[in-house]
Amino acid sequence: MAQPFVLPDFYVPYPARLNPHVEAARTHTRDWAREMGMLEGSGIWEEEDLRSHDYALLCSYTHPDCDEEALSLVTDWYTWVFFFDDHFLEIFKRSRDRKGGKAYLDRLPLFMPADPAAGMPEPVNPVEAGLADLWRRTVPSMSEAWRVRFAEATEHLLYESLWELDNIHEGRIANPVEYIEMRRKVGGAPWSAGLVEYAAGAEVPEQVAYARPLRVLRDAFSDAVHLRNDLFSYQREVEEEGENSNGVLVLETFLGCTTQEAANAVNDLLTSRLQQFENTALTEVPALCVEKGLGPVEAAAIAAYTKGLQDWQSGGHEWHLRSSRYMNEGLVKGTSSVDGPIGVSALDIRNLFGRPAASRLRTLTHQPHQSVGALLLPEFDLPYPLSLSPHHPEALRASLDWAQGMGLLDDIWDRPTAEGFDLALCSAGLDPDATLEELTLSTLWLTWGTYADDYYPYVFGRPRNLLGARSQTDRLKTCMPVEDPSAGAAAASNPLERALADVWARTAELMGLAARTRLRTALDAMLDSWMWELHNTAQHRVPDPVDYIEMRRSTFGSELTMLLSRLRRAEVLPPELHETGTVRALEGSVMDYATLMNDLFSYRKEIEVEGELHNAVLVLQTFFDCDHPTATAMVDDLMRGRLRQYEHVKRHEVPLLYADFGIDARGRAAFESYLRELEDWLAGILNWHRNVRRYGAEDARRNSATALARGGPRGLGTSAARITATFGVPVA
Repeated sequence: MAQPFVLPDFYVPYPARLNPHVEAARTHTRDWAREMGMLEGSGIWEEEDLRSHDYALLCSYTHPDCDEEALSLVTDWYTWVFFFDDHFLEIFKRSRDRKGGKAYLDRLPLFMPADPAAGMPEPVNPVEAGLADLWRRTVPSMSEAWRVRFAEATEHLLYESLWELDNIHEGRIANPVEYIEMRRKVGGAPWSAGLVEYAAGAEVPEQVAYARPLRVLRDAFSDAVHLRNDLFSYQREVEEEGENSNGVLVLETFLGCTTQEAANAVNDLLTSRLQQFENTALTEVPALCVEKGLGPVEAAAIAAYTKGLQDWQSGGHEWHLRSSRYMNEGLVKGTSSVDGPIGVSALDIRNLFGRPAASRLRTLTHQPHQSVGALLLPEFDLPYPLSLSPHHPEALRASLDWAQGMGLLDDIWDRPTAEGFDLALCSAGLDPDATLEELTLSTLWLTWGTYADDYYPYVFGRPRNLLGARSQTDRLKTCMPVEDPSAGAAAASNPLERALADVWARTAELMGLAARTRLRTALDAMLDSWMWELHNTAQHRVPDPVDYIEMRRSTFGSELTMLLSRLRRAEVLPPELHETGTVRALEGSVMDYATLMNDLFSYRKEIEVEGELHNAVLVLQTFFDCDHPTATAMVDDLMRGRLRQYEHVKRHEVPLLYADFGIDARGRAAFESYLRELEDWLAGILNWHRNVRRYGAEDARRNSATALARGGPRGLGTSAARITATFGVPVA
């Protein structure tokens, strides 16, 4: 069968090396697979299938430095996961048997007890037998924290297979954002990252395992692994198996382009994710080690883990060139004469220059303050009606008086500026049924968040003052004590801090400890996301598109505002329901629609007036090397895709969620109310953008001139901002 496209030139900057214990691993995993029942008689594989797939070669390339025992165990894990994938396909995907597939998956976590001494059920199929054996052999040498993380990654890998099954059943192709998120779980690369820790003897320190730099390393690694696999497996998955979950097909559908053009775009995204990995490893990880006070041993473990992920990328690529499982006609076959010291893919100079170099250069050479002219906004045909709280005028007056009293109108804002922003109008649409007290409190949060969002770029972004920003961020966090909310006022020393301490105390004192903790976590994420923006500003780097969309949810404060409404239903709906993939998909699609909408309205303000780098239109312009009308159309298409995803999940996945959790009529009513609030959230945000004096170019110039004329902020960390403004950094 002819290949559907020509494989592109891949960015593979690190040489692939082969573990010398490859033959021992081949022999071991063949015997182990037979013992577990995966070969003759399984109905899935024969010995020839295992031999031709050659997972021992995969693991020998991806883990070139581990000893024979570790290599054999890791090879068994990969043999198991690929067998599971084929087994689930054959038994449940082909027959579209969701009920049977869920029952099958529900048993598998029982073979991964947190306590290694705990008992397990008796295995009834090769997948269960293999998992039980592997868990017993692996976990004794790893910490409890690692066991929890690895079990979680394994469960995601298993359970999200239902998402693939549902998409096949619906004949539905995911949108790009949805696909990237779900592919991480279904594709299993986060699970692979856990095995890198084991094989490299480099367990990530528990205190930083969930920090942004380590998360981005894992996610960028995962995306690159999966996108590479999608290119090699397109023919088998899409043409032979009828799969819908393939990145080439997703972009082919989204962009309305040829298969070859989609393959090239997938490869460009793969390159971008690898370059994101490199940037994070070189700029964010060292800073994290210093910030958290990690010792030499812990820092060395992170370095070895990072190297292990790099080895995996190069080794995985080399294996794809050789495995019979994938489309690789005309590429390397069999054993290379240079397999010992270096893989052949690293010898191609095009890996380091050409398109990869050009794409990296574009991210670093954007000219700020370009005149872009008016942006033609698309039709926002949002299907949800707008409702507004009648308490809007009172909440506006109260919020302006509060901002005046807190000192927020003494520097970069004045009262006419804040009145023009009319954040009470936004709150009135987000929560039209709120009492006056609830609406006022919501408006205070929006007022503080919007002021802080303006404050950080003005005070810290212009002078590239990352140390000052970190100090300010740490001080803001001390203003939000969980145990005694009112105690934060004592730590406040400037208007930004005093205002946060006040609104935190007003809100948190009405909550229980668990709810306060969740609120504090959401606020920490928003504060840290502003540091991420400043980090990019200091490098003058336009963000990678995947990293941008995911971080935008936090920079916009969407997680915070959604959490505030969710806390009302804490006593009705089980907390674990909100951690499901279904609810995350609902919230993520709504968040992305709102943030992308904001980027369209604010494009001229941010690009022409403020010299910003963080805008989806600019991100797509840079990635696709296109003009801003083309990028605007892409943003509009992406918004529509996210809205379609929300409606799809609401219609097709929410009923399954009710069944899975046994939600009664009262719970269903609460969840329906939650869905209406998400829709109010979107309608209210759109109405606010259309009616405030914030996003027009003249409004932005006037507001910027007001801040400069008033001398800018005063207090901790502000002197550099005043000096920068005085000596000519553009503000308009």
